[in-house]
Amino acid sequence: MKPTEGAAVTAAEGLARGRPKLDTVPPGDARDRGGKIQPMLAVNGLKKHFPIRGGLFNRRIGSVRAVDDVSFVVLKGETLGIVGESGCGKSTLARLLMHLIPRDAGELIFDGEGVEEAHGLTLRELRRNMQMVFQDSSSSLNPRLPVEDSIAYAPRAHGASRAQGKKIARELLEKVGLDPSLFGSRYPHELSGGQKQRVNVARALALNPRMLILDEAVSALDKSIEAQVLNQLRYLKRHFNLTYVFISHDLNVVQYVSDRVLVMYLGQVVEIGPVEAIYDRAKHPYTRALLNSRLSMNPDDRVDEAPLTGEPPNPVNPPSGCRFRIRCPFAQEVCAARTPAIGNWIDRSSHLAACHMLDAASGHSGAGPLPAGVAPNPASPWRQTSHEGAR
Repeated sequence: MKPTEGAAVTAAEGLARGRPKLDTVPPGDARDRGGKIQPMLAVNGLKKHFPIRGGLFNRRIGSVRAVDDVSFVVLKGETLGIVGESGCGKSTLARLLMHLIPRDAGELIFDGEGVEEAHGLTLRELRRNMQMVFQDSSSSLNPRLPVEDSIAYAPRAHGASRAQGKKIARELLEKVGLDPSLFGSRYPHELSGGQKQRVNVARALALNPRMLILDEAVSALDKSIEAQVLNQLRYLKRHFNLTYVFISHDLNVVQYVSDRVLVMYLGQVVEIGPVEAIYDRAKHPYTRALLNSRLSMNPDDRVDEAPLTGEPPNPVNPPSGCRFRIRCPFAQEVCAARTPAIGNWIDRSSHLAACHMLDAASGHSGAGPLPAGVAPNPASPWRQTSHEGAR
């Protein structure tokens, strides 16, 4: 007779209910190649256009521009939150980073080494250093394997013996708050949603990676279980010296876990900056509309009108210039004529947005003055825009 859920929780008291027992980890990371200043991941000009085929000879008649010239960096030890409406390219971006789908253009640099480049990181080495936790905890697990075997699969594929893989799996189950003697032999259908997601986190940690991509990892969980998993992720980040890319629709969750936030719209980055700056002083009209769409807990502070109306444009034929302009209340002629530049990233405090209202040289009537000491340079597409000129 299998133990019940209540019995499992009782037997694992101090694990499933409380914080897992994590060993003290010494400072520094022996796996570090590029030093503390070197970003963990640098993404430059990443593109993915899915072909649309039709006609008599099944020719290519168009493309879905899922990810279109995306560039950003992920710093070591931080959590970068990625937000945006459904269909903006967040999950496609995650799969491109993991090389689950091939990229059309762009480069990925992991800790100073190019991925799949001469004298760079091979795909096998990248997978050792970067893993992913998917949204659907059920379909992510093999229904024919006990969870202990699912966790041990990756170490065995990378050369570990059966005994070593089993040892790794049992240690990781304990670290994610599940008693290995009770849960190791269970199959996925015998676990709750929160337990399955903990198993997925343990499986992602099996190769001792340096970076995790969490694609809507808690969106399907109850709020109480979601809070437990989020706290678990924070403890594991400190213990394993991890870097996170956290993708979510829940702006409150992103604010809770993130150090910096990246906002996507229709396959492009429209704003990126520290979490406090994004949530308190958002620059891009789309970011402000997203934040204003959050429901208030104050019954006297009701939202009478939706801050953002209409559907996003078709990614097959996006608008010219600024892609947000057809929904933006501040759109002018220059917004259709030229694509706004997002600016130069300098350090973790950089707060950048792709909006003509932030460029005094753009010709937009709402553009603020240039910051002191910064000369207008409209020919440079990566000019730093660090002022609060949007209004």
